[in-house]
Amino acid sequence: MKYLDVEEARSRSDLRLVLSAGVPGPWGEAAKGLFHVKRIPYVAVAQEGGGENAALREWIGHDNAPIVVYGDEPPRAIWTEIVFFAERLVSEPALIPADPAGRASMFGLCHEICGENGLGWSRRLMMLHEVLQIPAVADSPAGDGVRRLGEKYGYSHEAAESAPLHAAEILTLLASRLRDQRDRGSRFFVGDALSALDVYWAAFGAVVRPLPAAVCPMPEFLRAQYDVKDARVSRAVDPMLLEHRDFIYREFLQLPLDF
Repeated sequence: MKYLDVEEARSRSDLRLVLSAGVPGPWGEAAKGLFHVKRIPYVAVAQEGGGENAALREWIGHDNAPIVVYGDEPPRAIWTEIVFFAERLVSEPALIPADPAGRASMFGLCHEICGENGLGWSRRLMMLHEVLQIPAVADSPAGDGVRRLGEKYGYSHEAAESAPLHAAEILTLLASRLRDQRDRGSRFFVGDALSALDVYWAAFGAVVRPLPAAVCPMPEFLRAQYDVKDARVSRAVDPMLLEHRDFIYREFLQLPLDF
């Protein structure tokens, strides 16, 4: 994927999507997935994961990713804002259920996947904890980026210790929902059609079991981190969840991943 730097990006007015360059970050991959399904064109802007990103922060007031920047509208840095923006920009295919109950289910389960203290948040704490236990990283300048991420996302030893149980509970919830849907004859998490929830789960499935290297060629150290080792979390990874991830990528998203 070709990335613009901040100087190039800020001179434009078309849709710009700030992404962590070179890694399949699940929040960014989900945003890319929404735009792919709706065939919304965008240009990518590089963010350095764990970096200071001072130029990015000076431009839009944020240094994380993904962030949507469109014309003179305020930047959108929260996943719900990105979902609503995509739906507003291109209404079909709809990725937000029309009925209130379906909509509430979708946003509630999405939050469990990608919101604060959700699955992605918990797995990030687990990965940070794993790296920060390495003395050569924890006590040296090499760990600056990891410590910066820890400060931003509430890392503590206690939070990291509780994260596996929380992640396992969310995976169990998602598997139960998917099984109920299969029993009623649906291939999707909500109703009988693709929703943003399916896209978010497909992207976030990587942080428990990464996609094969042939379609997602990430650095090996990152693949090792993404592939969950905790026994409690591993037991909660129902094969049905991975089958659903693969189905969504195969039928609706884009492989191989380009990041």
